[in-house]
Amino acid sequence: MSVLELPSDPERPRRRRDRTHWLYLAVIVAVCAGVAVGILAPSVGKSVGFLGSMFVDLIKMMIAPVIFCTIVLGIGSVRRAATVGKVGGLAFGYFLVMSTFALAIGLVVGNLLHPGTGMQLTEGVAGKGAELAETAHEAGGLLDFIAGIIPDTLFSALTAGSVLQALFVALLVGFAVQAMGSAGEPVLRGVEHLQKLVFKILVMILWLAPIGAFGAIANVVGQTGWTAVTQLLGLMLGFYVTCLVFVFGVLGVILRAVAGVSIFKLVRYLAREYLLIVSTSSSESALPRLIAKMEHLGVDRSTVGVVVPTGYSFNLDGTAIYLTMASLFIAGALGDPLSLPEQIGLLVFMIVASKGAAGVTGAGLATLAGGLQSHRPDLLDGVGLIVGIDRFMSEARALTNFSGNAVATLLVGCWTRTVDHARVAAVLRGDDPFDELTMLDHSPTEQRESVPA
Repeated sequence: MSVLELPSDPERPRRRRDRTHWLYLAVIVAVCAGVAVGILAPSVGKSVGFLGSMFVDLIKMMIAPVIFCTIVLGIGSVRRAATVGKVGGLAFGYFLVMSTFALAIGLVVGNLLHPGTGMQLTEGVAGKGAELAETAHEAGGLLDFIAGIIPDTLFSALTAGSVLQALFVALLVGFAVQAMGSAGEPVLRGVEHLQKLVFKILVMILWLAPIGAFGAIANVVGQTGWTAVTQLLGLMLGFYVTCLVFVFGVLGVILRAVAGVSIFKLVRYLAREYLLIVSTSSSESALPRLIAKMEHLGVDRSTVGVVVPTGYSFNLDGTAIYLTMASLFIAGALGDPLSLPEQIGLLVFMIVASKGAAGVTGAGLATLAGGLQSHRPDLLDGVGLIVGIDRFMSEARALTNFSGNAVATLLVGCWTRTVDHARVAAVLRGDDPFDELTMLDHSPTEQRESVPA
């Protein structure tokens, strides 16, 4: 046998190199450059503001398809999860309550801190936002607003640029697919493929984030000087503190009261996953490990299989806090704070529209833009202010989302009596460490299952 005839080793699938860290570094450099240009050459900084506006327009372009795909698939997952009965019902009830509570906390903290107030941006920053505001005021009253939710055609909702129309059609399609039963599975698979395409385009757009961040930051700093820098840092600090209070205060107290487990021990048990999330800025990167670790901890496989995957779409505590605080920051920065009714309306919109945004790069930014577009179009251009620091805030978002889903799994396990409390205590003490090499639970998991998978 010649050398050419020798059997070659089976080719291993080549792992794609993650180059997104270059994007994040470029955004950091762009923000620093924007600050420098805005301070050293204010006139130049003001002249490049259109770059931030163009980037926002690209994000706007993706709002309707993002919302359509995530809502349709989310309702589909509700139907599938509901087949496990009590576990699914308790999980979704808890997700709704905690997401609403997180949104409310973001509003309360935002109203206490008043982020963005004092930047006093000029009319040039609003730009197209002023035109959108004028159009919104000409739209009419409440009845016209409600009538405007219904699109001319089923497909025009995805092309007209109306977020509420896209949301309305997505809900209709989702419930229709749900009613179709198994016959609707091909439709869901088709929407899944469409979602992959949509988010691929969104990722391509986000590679322009450094340009948009440079234009937006240079323009703002050119008009306000160091005031903009201090306000952005204040927003970041306030957001991080709020997330810490939510995790160790709210979630920690609930976990101790219901399961008798210390949040600090749980965080230590999941330390490697937290490091993975920080390095990728996405809680979804740790999803497989969370499933394996919660099974090892003592929660039945059937419960973990329902709570964790659906929680990644419906239990977005960190994203909820971010959406409300960022909205209040933009309103304060543009000198037109949101009224209480507007804040409540925005909260209701975010409860629905934020579902499905976890773990997907740029989905949170698109949801933020969608909320502002539907309630206060004049504030939409302010999204460009957030682009430069979104990467840093996404760390806290992802960590909080991950913590919320870990706690939710234990809580639902307690409520459905599908968790081994003795094993939880032993694992958290370190008596039975998790096998990091295989990620397999060698303990008799099957014997602990009380709900059929």
